[in-house]
Amino acid sequence: MKENALHHPDIESVPLRRIRLENLAVILHKPRSPENIGASARAACNMGLSRLIVVQPEVLDQERMLKMATGSAAELIHNLVVYHDLGTALGPFHFIVGTTARIGGNVRQSPVTPRDIAQQLIPLSYHNRIALLFGPENWGLTNEELAFCHALVTIPTAAFRSLNLAQAVLLVAYEIFLARQDQHDRFTPRLANSWELEAMYADLQDTLIKINYIGHQNPQHWMMRLRRFFSRHGLRAVEVQVIRGICRQIDWYVRRRLEAKPDLHKFTCSQEHNEA
Repeated sequence: MKENALHHPDIESVPLRRIRLENLAVILHKPRSPENIGASARAACNMGLSRLIVVQPEVLDQERMLKMATGSAAELIHNLVVYHDLGTALGPFHFIVGTTARIGGNVRQSPVTPRDIAQQLIPLSYHNRIALLFGPENWGLTNEELAFCHALVTIPTAAFRSLNLAQAVLLVAYEIFLARQDQHDRFTPRLANSWELEAMYADLQDTLIKINYIGHQNPQHWMMRLRRFFSRHGLRAVEVQVIRGICRQIDWYVRRRLEAKPDLHKFTCSQEHNEA
């Protein structure tokens, strides 16, 4: 399936008032039943979203999906894109919105409502691909999966917080479909996509471990703070390259020092052994 071209309108002639729906995709991670995939396709289609991606589905039965995705929504099923790895599926996207029912504990940032995120997405959607990520019906997205996300959304409910997958898709898509801004927003550039960001985070983690800024035992704990920091600001591709360049320079300098002072290398290895 060919990926839709990113829409780049003339920013002066098109008011930034509504979200560019063609630059959004619904991603279902580990959906448990074909019926839920079909119902989610129908919900997305009702609200003008035309791209549906599934990752590691338990069962992929087109006939069962089409029973729920009636009418125009059947096109989403026929054009369905399937991945076996979440990181690969998210790679092309510049801004990822994760849905979660958890609002405390280890969640790395405060979730907002679908209405609030819809306003934030209006300017972003003009030059960035946006993913709306939904987790499995039984347990939702894990902390590791939420780490990919730039923003988190939770749907306000009464005491019983559990929603059907298609219900969640419909409610988020509904707010996005209705979202408008009365005035021009400031120009928002293309952000780094998930592939670029994950490569940067890998370089950062490796570099910070080498210079003993973070420990070897649980580096992801410290990296979560950096992810939260960078997600708040939104990095452009050129800024990601600058950070990766700094990491490469630090790596070169450390290796040069170790080659010049072999005893320092022995001391460092001894430290790492003691920490382990």
